[in-house]
Amino acid sequence: MYKSILVATDGSKLSNKAIKAAVDMAKSVGARIVGFYAKPEYPGSVYAEGASLSTYGSRSKFNKEQDDQANSVLQGVVDAANKAGVAVETVSVNDNVPFEAIISAANKRKCDLIVMASHGRRGISGLLLGSETQKVLTHSKLPVLVVR
Repeated sequence: MYKSILVATDGSKLSNKAIKAAVDMAKSVGARIVGFYAKPEYPGSVYAEGASLSTYGSRSKFNKEQDDQANSVLQGVVDAANKAGVAVETVSVNDNVPFEAIISAANKRKCDLIVMASHGRRGISGLLLGSETQKVLTHSKLPVLVVR
């Protein structure tokens, strides 16, 4: 069945449900888990030639904060997988287009299932807020399990 399951997380309570579902499925079929977190890229805007204005401080400080956040969030995947006796690895990348990063990571790690959460927003709310889950569903060639 499945040998490698990527679970995308943002650290929310809902994505914690997706982690549990992914780990439970991995345990039942003998698969491994790949925990994934997309970190935003440095949001500096270019002002004039070569100058950058940002309210986020230095690029290195921003990146360290993002790395710390990613490690904290992905530790939840590691803890859940270890508790269940499931093999686990984690991946975090800087990318401002999370759905593409999720699909790319799943392909690079040879995953055969993507698990992620969805708030299930519909109508104008879903259209305006956008849904990374919906975008993954639309663009991925791999099966996607959506947890609500």
